[in-house]
Amino acid sequence: MTMLALPFPTIDPVLVEIGPLAIRWYALAYIAGLVLGWLLARALVSRPALWGGVAPMKPQDLDDALFWATLGVILGGRIGYVLFYNFSYYAANPGEIIAVWKGGMSFHGGLAGTILALLWFARSRGIRILSMLDVAGVVAPLGLLFGRLANFINSELWGRPTDVAWAVIFPNGGNIPRHPSQLYEAALEGLILFLVMMLLVRLGGLRRPGLATGLFAIGYALARIIVEFFREPDPQLGYLAFGTTMGQWLSVPLLLAGLVLMLHALRQPPLTTAAAPRNTR
Repeated sequence: MTMLALPFPTIDPVLVEIGPLAIRWYALAYIAGLVLGWLLARALVSRPALWGGVAPMKPQDLDDALFWATLGVILGGRIGYVLFYNFSYYAANPGEIIAVWKGGMSFHGGLAGTILALLWFARSRGIRILSMLDVAGVVAPLGLLFGRLANFINSELWGRPTDVAWAVIFPNGGNIPRHPSQLYEAALEGLILFLVMMLLVRLGGLRRPGLATGLFAIGYALARIIVEFFREPDPQLGYLAFGTTMGQWLSVPLLLAGLVLMLHALRQPPLTTAAAPRNTR
């Protein structure tokens, strides 16, 4: 294996530091993803034609939904990491479970937490549940794009050793050229999946509740399964059966659920002005 590799870009993870207060690129990336996703979601529900004539919710509903979705991401992401990626450690050190500032989040757990939070929110507001999830599915790739770029800047979740021309030596990954798998994920889970979701919106996909949710689940699952072949598995888990990883196994039920949702949505007639229920608050 050749040791030729691209140098890691000298990006200070701290943008501004004022005394004990440090503003990090990592945090800004996640904030950017949430804010842009929120703005896009408001734009989607402000166009009734996309929904067959009647939007399933008001833009103001999304202001409150953002809070619950963020809470679901944080709680679900942490619980998912504890249960699936490092259970033995946290079972022995339960006080560390709340130490989220030390790292350790699971996307699949965060997704589950967000779904539960949005299900509760939609039901409490009389909003069609599948349409609520469709909005989240369309905007989620924006958060993934910025989140994976943040992983790269933070020099974490790097890839497996490689001799490809674009390999990178990460500061905390040893003196070994590695796949910049965070950028692969940013491209597949973020940019490409976002373009696919926007194409679905343009083709009238939001008129079929559950279609966008299903497509997002399938798209993310496939992207994650592919990238896991280039990403270094968590050291406490390593490789599982047949050289697979935990990320791949957790993506399988997501893929199946997405297929079921898409098939169900495609079997239903598209919404029209008469069929689309209004917000019943």
